[in-house]
Parts: sequence; C-alpha cells; structure tokens
Amino acid sequence: MEFKMIFGTGVDIVDISRFERFVHDGNVALLQRIFTPLELDYCAAKKHSAQHYALRFAAKEAFLKALGTGLRDGLSWKDMEVVNNQFGKPEMRLTGRALQLFAQAELSKSFLSLSHDGNFAVAMLVLEK
Repeated sequence: MEFKMIFGTGVDIVDISRFERFVHDGNVALLQRIFTPLELDYCAAKKHSAQHYALRFAAKEAFLKALGTGLRDGLSWKDMEVVNNQFGKPEMRLTGRALQLFAQAELSKSFLSLSHDGNFAVAMLVLEK
C-alpha cells in the first residue's frame, strides 16, 4: 500500500471589486501579466468576468502558499493556470518554473477548490507528496 501525505496547503481570498476596477478601466496589460491566454479567453467570455479573474488569482496565490515559495526564484504568474476538467471541476495546470519546483519537491498531485460569495472569491489548494 502506498501512502500519500500532504506537502502543503494554501488559501487565499480576493475582493472581487479589485478585478472589477481592472476590467472597467481596461487594464489589459495587468491582466495579461497575470493570466494565460486560455484564462483570459475563459474569463472574458463570462458575464461577470471580474469574479472569474479573482477566483483564478486567488488560486495562484493559494498555490504559492502551499508550495511555500511565494512569487520568486523565477516563478511567473503564467506558470500556473486554472483549467476546468470535463466536468467543470477546477484544476491547476503547471508549466515552466512552477512545474520544475513541483517536480523537485517530488509532489504528485494538487487539489483545488474555488468559491465566491458576495464580493469575495476564495481558493483552497492542497499539494500531495
């Protein structure tokens, strides 16, 4: 029997109004710095796009907390991408430096949960070793 253990957990909460301002002001450069083209397309297609941007930003912050590194050592916001599986469940897709650090720590899986209520978006992420 193979035993798995939790390497780290991360949680982040974001005020959706921050992203409402970015969207309203047309701050495309900021959004393009944080989100992948797939995330930008997904969020822009939604009626309440700011809510979806906020959720994805919270997920990226939660991943950094679970990994224990913060955004340094060559990590980029775009190295982390929130995607939905065929059932709509959000998952974290890693590339670049994030994927390297994930592999170096011998991690096997991440578990992501997203939720929003009122003006807040929250993400919880668990990394398994």
